[in-house]
Amino acid sequence: MSRRDGNRTLGGVAAGLLGMIGLSVIAGVLVTAMVTPVLAVVGQAANSSIGVFEALPADLKPDQLSQTSYVYGRNTDGSPVLLAAFYDQNRQNVAWNQISQYVKDALISTEDPRFYTHGGIDIQSSLRAAAGNIISGGVTSGASTISQQYVKNILVQRAEAITDPAGQAAAYAEATKTTLDRKLKEMKLAIGLEKSYSKDDILLGYLNIALFGGRVYGIQAAAQYYFGVNADAVTLEQAASLVAMVNAPDALRIDVAANIPQNLDRRNTVVLASMLKDHTITQAQYQQAIAVPVTPNITQPSTGCQTAVNAAGFFCDYVTKIIEQDPTFGADAASRAHALATGGYKIYTTLNMQLQQQADAVTKNYIPYSTANLDLGSSIVTVEPGTGRVVAMAQNKNYSQDPAAGPDATAVNYSTDQAYGGSTGFSVGSTYKLFDLIAWLQAGHTLGDIVNGANNLTFDLSTFKNTCGGGQMGTYKAGNDAGEAGSRISVLNQFELSVNAAFISMAQQLDQCAIRDVASSLGVHRADGQPLETNVFAALGGNTIAPLTMAAAYAGVIANGMFCTPVAIDSITDANGQPVSVPQSTCGQAIDPKIAAAAVYAMQGVITSGTAIPANPHDATAHVGKTGTSQNEESVWLVGGSTKLVTASWTGNVTGHVSIRSTPIIGPGSGKVTGGLSRLYMWRDFYRDTADAFGGATSVPLPEHRYLAAAGAGSASGRSGTSTPKPTPAPTPPVPLPTPTVTP
Repeated sequence: MSRRDGNRTLGGVAAGLLGMIGLSVIAGVLVTAMVTPVLAVVGQAANSSIGVFEALPADLKPDQLSQTSYVYGRNTDGSPVLLAAFYDQNRQNVAWNQISQYVKDALISTEDPRFYTHGGIDIQSSLRAAAGNIISGGVTSGASTISQQYVKNILVQRAEAITDPAGQAAAYAEATKTTLDRKLKEMKLAIGLEKSYSKDDILLGYLNIALFGGRVYGIQAAAQYYFGVNADAVTLEQAASLVAMVNAPDALRIDVAANIPQNLDRRNTVVLASMLKDHTITQAQYQQAIAVPVTPNITQPSTGCQTAVNAAGFFCDYVTKIIEQDPTFGADAASRAHALATGGYKIYTTLNMQLQQQADAVTKNYIPYSTANLDLGSSIVTVEPGTGRVVAMAQNKNYSQDPAAGPDATAVNYSTDQAYGGSTGFSVGSTYKLFDLIAWLQAGHTLGDIVNGANNLTFDLSTFKNTCGGGQMGTYKAGNDAGEAGSRISVLNQFELSVNAAFISMAQQLDQCAIRDVASSLGVHRADGQPLETNVFAALGGNTIAPLTMAAAYAGVIANGMFCTPVAIDSITDANGQPVSVPQSTCGQAIDPKIAAAAVYAMQGVITSGTAIPANPHDATAHVGKTGTSQNEESVWLVGGSTKLVTASWTGNVTGHVSIRSTPIIGPGSGKVTGGLSRLYMWRDFYRDTADAFGGATSVPLPEHRYLAAAGAGSASGRSGTSTPKPTPAPTPPVPLPTPTVTP
């Protein structure tokens, strides 16, 4: 049996007219009787109350309610995947047809049986309450209609929206005090509400605003939390149990086992009994319902980034940091955080769940959460060339903001800058040589030029040009990996083998600031916010940079020199379904496309015949990249990918100074491998097993001849610019930065 719709009956119209014409007079007398029973029959007291009543405001517009915000990743087919929810109040507004009729009938029968026939104040109930107050000698009953309760809830919500604690407390006290003036105000506003809104709108507003215990607000969140169903699917018994809670939300909430008997009692003897009396259920339905026990199915909401699936908590945290720093969402960090927790946003991110799942799997396959002998960290982060979209971000830890979570968890995002929840960055080693190489080509040199990369070459630091950072004094002895000679071979071969002495020789012919400018044009910056260093050692990767920054920079080179700033959010809608402005990627031509093509060609040799041979997936997709090992082998890198996806793979010390390159690491599924190999195998498996299915060019074209061969020598058809045989490379070269020898 269903209650009639919201169109008013003749009695309702009459009641509404009474409210508009003369109810204020009756209300004044009623309130006087309810609050000051001794003076109830004194005309002067009644007249005074009427005067106060008439002077009160009559209009109240419901505010935008605090609602839960949701962060989503996407499957490859575009379908959204929930990562996390953020809320001050767990609430999801729903429409009229998204609420079970059982709920509507239960609420009206229990709280306000004449809801559809009165004009905002139930005179009959008020008179009965007034009589009770006269007998008791005080204000023990308010006879509040649903409209009056809705008014009170609106005022309470306004109080709770105040961010100043003192102001919030004062406003809350004002909205809930049991005094004559508050009751008068509530009644007057209820009458005004009835003039402006339909009965169904008022009932819907109440069901969306009401508290159901704890931080659960509104019928939809309550149905999901307590019973694991949507509000339109609750049974009669569940509806009655939920409506029972509005009378005393914290005392009757059923996620506390001790409250269940009291909830059951009110459900059966008050709510279901009222529905039977009101003829909205039959005797048979009543008998069947009261026999059903209260059986909660508590379904915890996805609260905060620690609940994100596929270990996407770090990416989720990155998204929240973006919102907290973008003025679109508020004037300061506090207001932006408040907007996230109350705005009802649906935030659709760039994260691809298939790539994320694979990134998490390969990271944790090769790298354990922790080890006994070092504070170990590892990450994989992937961006799209040409868009800057961040599509995967994983690391060898669980995301948690709990300081007591132990060594398996952290809130520090190894992939991002310190300002976005990350670390101060990690020395990038020889991955920085890509920027040296581009500066070399920009200065008019070629891949075929012959440079001296002999081991232990000694350089006079005063001969290095540094127009933006000042000169250096003393000497520097450049050591190569494992005594690798480097000899006098082409720049192309020196890059493939990552010969340190060769790149110091090249830097000696350049302005160090030109190398910095190349890196900066590709978005490279220190993770700690300090300026990029431009000393000689910076050419070998001494700056501390976040993996995401390196991935985006390499993506810019691979995208024909078009650099796009990283973005993590595709779109946002607000609680009303309207679009919200989001940070956009800024793309620009950072490097001449012809020079970028020459650099990409050099990077291919690193994978096929250079220092990253173990990382080669050996499939139909062409791969390019560059390895790097920092001073004392504390961090190891491989950055690169395909024309479709570019990835930074990093393993290193989070704190401490243990050599990663040669240290055996026992990953959960990998057996024992050295740390130096781990970053290569992670990268290989990521592309071979998942990323290459997303596409990418099948070959790397030759650059223009002028970038390949030295003047008067060399050939554009081969990878080597010299006839000198290429030595067999070590799998993972370090970039040692020894302390320079200072001459007297």
